[in-house]
Amino acid sequence: MFHATRFASPVPDLLSASGNLGVLSAAASGLDGFISRHGGDVDRIFGVSGIDPELMRHPTLSLGLGSYCRVLEEAAAQSGCDNFGLYYGQQFRPQALGLLGYIGLCSATLEEALRNFAGAFPLHQHDTLIRLVDAGECYRFDYRVEHAAIIGKRQDAELTMGMLLNLMRHQLGPHWAPRAVYFEHARPDAWQEHQRLFDAPVQFNQPCNAMLIPKRDLVGQVMTDADPMLLMVMQDAIRRLGAQRLQIRDVVEQARGLVHAALLEGEPSLEAIAVALDLSGATLQRRLREQGLSFSGLVDDVRRELALHYLRQKLSITELAPLLGYSETSAFSRAFRRWFGVSPRQWRRDEV
Repeated sequence: MFHATRFASPVPDLLSASGNLGVLSAAASGLDGFISRHGGDVDRIFGVSGIDPELMRHPTLSLGLGSYCRVLEEAAAQSGCDNFGLYYGQQFRPQALGLLGYIGLCSATLEEALRNFAGAFPLHQHDTLIRLVDAGECYRFDYRVEHAAIIGKRQDAELTMGMLLNLMRHQLGPHWAPRAVYFEHARPDAWQEHQRLFDAPVQFNQPCNAMLIPKRDLVGQVMTDADPMLLMVMQDAIRRLGAQRLQIRDVVEQARGLVHAALLEGEPSLEAIAVALDLSGATLQRRLREQGLSFSGLVDDVRRELALHYLRQKLSITELAPLLGYSETSAFSRAFRRWFGVSPRQWRRDEV
């Protein structure tokens, strides 16, 4: 078993990400088609998740990380495919990741590909721990979304481990298997599928999502598509893109996290959230407008996401309403009907 207290020191220069905006939309390459093939309603799932389909056409534009994780959870729930992220990751080829994928593929060796992939990941996705750890006979590739306001992360974790597996198998062949795979979330009902697809022991309820990669498998592995010139171009491109994104302060995501925390005390106020962000109320409103949002719309969005999460956790309606800042259950029920066209009880019956 893998224990947080036994973590070795990270390989130098591979740091956790912070500060930049969302995740590059290349991470959702082909998602609409994959949802359709699994019987999901793309428009409904994107709408509930706050995803603008137009962004999917541009792999260097950003999706909100919360929306990205949410759309995967919604796709799993509404398509009835509990292992949606696992299967989506299984078919996700490195080239589909755009700049990040090509940075891995163009590296000189497979070991360098892992280092370069981990080193560039903070420019691809924010609020995420990503590191390559020297763990003796193996490297351990750690991954964890650390944004406080993001609750549902299972599908994203399984997708990301699948992407990493495909980077390894691109070089080592379709039958390569890691030493072990770890996930933060609880063991799902169809957990045998995880062991089948990774062809390795899979453990759940772990401190971090991770994959153990035997060092011996990396020896002498020159990347088939190694291209030092293209690698340099791709690394420069993702650095420039990251610098542009870092110039934009992520007010929306920060405000979302603060609203999430404030709901436990009742209705969040624009003034209180603005003060916490060291902004005036007018400035916060302007920043939100620049992202096509209003403060009330942001609060509504956070409540909607939390409502689905708590309903799936089997909380009663009366227990749930105060967690969303509603003083009366009837107010929550009216809001829920406005969001989804049905009552919370009807939604729960339909989900069973």
